[in-house]
Amino acid sequence: MYEADDKMISLIRDNYDLLQALGSFGISLGFGDKTVKETCEDNHVDTYTFLAVVNFSINGYGEFETDDKISVPTLLQYLEASHAYFLDFQLPYIRRELSESLNENDSLARLILRFYDEYAREIRLHMKYEQKTLFPYVESLLAGNPTNDYNVETFSKHHGATDKKLRELKLLIIKYLPQDGLHNNQLTATLHDIYENEVWLRQHALVEDHIFVPAIRRLEQIVKQNDVTKNITDMVFKGGIGPNPDALSDREKDVIISLVQGMSNKEIADHLCISTNTVITHRRNIARKLQIHSPAGLTIYAIVNGLVDISAVKI
Repeated sequence: MYEADDKMISLIRDNYDLLQALGSFGISLGFGDKTVKETCEDNHVDTYTFLAVVNFSINGYGEFETDDKISVPTLLQYLEASHAYFLDFQLPYIRRELSESLNENDSLARLILRFYDEYAREIRLHMKYEQKTLFPYVESLLAGNPTNDYNVETFSKHHGATDKKLRELKLLIIKYLPQDGLHNNQLTATLHDIYENEVWLRQHALVEDHIFVPAIRRLEQIVKQNDVTKNITDMVFKGGIGPNPDALSDREKDVIISLVQGMSNKEIADHLCISTNTVITHRRNIARKLQIHSPAGLTIYAIVNGLVDISAVKI
């Protein structure tokens, strides 16, 4: 597993496939003997996220369902740039290689080119969907204003592998293309490039499924929790039931916190080292000052005024 203090050149020397990943992360070449951390910082890339993708791509290493260190903006930039690389460069490049290495007078060769064009349309539709739907949704989450009619589970359920047809194309060429000796070396080189793209697409889909989707799930939870807090705040203060918490004594605040935690009057008395009658008196004073008489109302008051954390309350 590679770490932040490893030399960036060591990663590239051991895994030349990472060259394309560098470009997608926005990392420029010419980093000399700098470490991974230094190189990432120079290029304004989150080091942890970069290493997560690299180590997962190389070794399949990483548990990302609960990993809250992943930078969604960095990951989003990486995926968007990867799409641009594949759609704008790799697809046209392979098409040109195929055309130059096949005999245009051979009917089977023409069918293979048509097969590739169908594949190219399919992969464009797949990636354009993510660019037009998924990526803007993630940007809306980062801005704190998510759309209500979409979530990452919708994407995850319909996200399938995109390398199958490319694999079929490779096998068709190997098995059935007539061997007339024309441009044979060039065709072999093209097959190698098709194989490399098949591997790249598979790895790209795995990064989306195992790193990106869990990261967006966590982001959705955070935004949802923030929305709950905002709604509670609006409800309380717009409804006029949220007086200044300074109106309460410190002991009354302690009683509210204990009530929100589900304690009985006797348990509160034991916890605060006061009598049960004193607890009852405090509760009367709290109800009078706040005009809140229910445990649910006191829970809302305690959350809004920072007496308890919303994450510790069952809503």
